[in-house]
Amino acid sequence: MAKASIKGYSYCLNHVPNLAFHYGNTPFTERVLRGETEFLGNLKGKMQSFEEACAYAPNQAYIGGISLTDLEQQPSPMYENRLKSFDRFGKYGEIMPEDEFIGLMDICDVFDIIWLEQSFAAEIREKLEKHPLLNESHLKRLESGHAEEEISKEVSEQEALPLYLGERLVGCCRRGHETDECLSSYVLLENIACKAGGVLSLLHLMKNAGLKPEEIDYVIECSEEAAGDANQRGGGNFAKAVAEIAGCSNASGCDVRSFCAGPVNAIIAGACQVACGARKNVVVLAGGAVPKLYMNSRDHVKKGMPALEDCLGGFAVLLGPSDGENPVIRLDALGKHSVGAGASPQAITSALVWEPLQKLGLDFNDVDKYAAELQIPEITLPAGAGDVPLANFKMIAALAVMKGRLEKSAMNEFVKAKGIPGFAHTQGHIPSGVPFIGHACDAIKANEMKRAMIIGKGSLFLARLTNLSDGASFVIEQDQKEEEKAALTREEIRETILDVLQELADDLKKEQ
Repeated sequence: MAKASIKGYSYCLNHVPNLAFHYGNTPFTERVLRGETEFLGNLKGKMQSFEEACAYAPNQAYIGGISLTDLEQQPSPMYENRLKSFDRFGKYGEIMPEDEFIGLMDICDVFDIIWLEQSFAAEIREKLEKHPLLNESHLKRLESGHAEEEISKEVSEQEALPLYLGERLVGCCRRGHETDECLSSYVLLENIACKAGGVLSLLHLMKNAGLKPEEIDYVIECSEEAAGDANQRGGGNFAKAVAEIAGCSNASGCDVRSFCAGPVNAIIAGACQVACGARKNVVVLAGGAVPKLYMNSRDHVKKGMPALEDCLGGFAVLLGPSDGENPVIRLDALGKHSVGAGASPQAITSALVWEPLQKLGLDFNDVDKYAAELQIPEITLPAGAGDVPLANFKMIAALAVMKGRLEKSAMNEFVKAKGIPGFAHTQGHIPSGVPFIGHACDAIKANEMKRAMIIGKGSLFLARLTNLSDGASFVIEQDQKEEEKAALTREEIRETILDVLQELADDLKKEQ
């Protein structure tokens, strides 16, 4: 059986309300087209503090600060019922405040794209020196800073994007080329922020897994950003750029892209490399997407809610050879949404859920939990997108009924038993199944669960190249260590043959 172990995982959030307010696509576009409108003024009053973000239950579930059972028991709306006890750090990762994240972006910048204001650079150095995962090699990359006048001039004359904390100018993001829009200051801001989120997740992964940087063989990055210039717009490579900052000197890497389905496809690609023996330790990771910040903020403001989409998500997963202890990914029955599968929700669910289960000889109820699009419902419901995780679980239940595997009267019970609450931010690739891997593996190792299915779905039509969607899935389960069968020696083979011949001779004598 082809399989690969999941040996570690990390999940981090970067709380960046000012990046969201200035460069999230919805407010950014509003400002470009209409100036400082009433919506933007109201949005400024709905920005969450760092403490509020840390006390928001879905955020704590993402970093492993609370369990999904605890999350389900939280009264709604959860933004009005914040946790009384919380911490910046969870067992999977952390929620990093915006000032530190801007400093981390500068650490991750190797082309002098990020400039920090002098006094801010000094302040943030003191804070980052106390971070448990940043060492001297990281801190020496932090610049001493530039005068505020110099930064203001870069913004006014060279199209740099200002970086703010509230009303304070703390730096800027410069462009990488005068005419190449792929190297514009906005695109480079997206990419450096995504890279920094990946670095933070990788640092937490290595701590969680007890792994040294040089032990990582290969990195696969699977966000929704595109790195390149006018001649190769999405050429990459985020993966090696992240590995470099994290000190993974023996690693190579590449990027995998498939919109929201990218992470599941990337984990399958990494697991296959491990299972065939090509690599020993493969890390699949991603940072977040700046344009998706405050994506639904117009609806949140209209309904008097706080602007909840203020965190860049990130994750990292470590894959290695099967060891009989850690949960494994089954590679002998992968779900795929083929070109001819059909675009209806029923056809997609059948391809990603029912078909791989059939290959494994399993039924719908043989999976303890399903994880597809895990967006926080309090973010999507006000925008009219509904409870996305719940809709997916209902579709799986409906398919089970259609296949004659579940009574219609048992659908609600099935959804409650097999579903999980949404707890991931709306950044496309971040919610698509992968955030559940940590919780699932913990439950499997504690013998509280036997099997889970991770499902990723992608909207390929957004690129205006095809009307097709994409999707992939895999099953995680307990690893049953196979007994090693020692090869028979020449003498043992000889004795076995002689025993068989003797039995035949004895049988012939009896017949005579």
